[in-house]
Amino acid sequence: MNRVTGIGGIFFKAKDPKAMQAWYKQHLGIDVQDWGGAAFSWADADGKPMGGTTIWSIGSTEDDAFAPSTASFMVNYRVADLRALLKTLREEGCNVLDKFDDSEYGKFGWVIDPEGNKVELWERPAGQ
Repeated sequence: MNRVTGIGGIFFKAKDPKAMQAWYKQHLGIDVQDWGGAAFSWADADGKPMGGTTIWSIGSTEDDAFAPSTASFMVNYRVADLRALLKTLREEGCNVLDKFDDSEYGKFGWVIDPEGNKVELWERPAGQ
């Protein structure tokens, strides 16, 4: 079974998210949108679009989206078959959270790594 197939997004927290977003926009040229992040389109070596995106986002330290982790970041990994992977991780004794989301954005599940970091697993929507 394929497990992780790539990175779907990188999310981190800041004490002053607006200031951090502005810094990344000004100094690194990241096209930060009103929702607090950017979507990087995938392209081949020639710049030709390849049909996918990686999300990058800065949120507030007041947000509890990374709970129960206290880390200031969370990585979203793309997976091919989320339900099968979550089942396997449970069987292997991993700390898989009971929450499962299935939305227009795809399927999401979470596991806690040995250092207490919340890891997001994402299966993109069918047909994308």
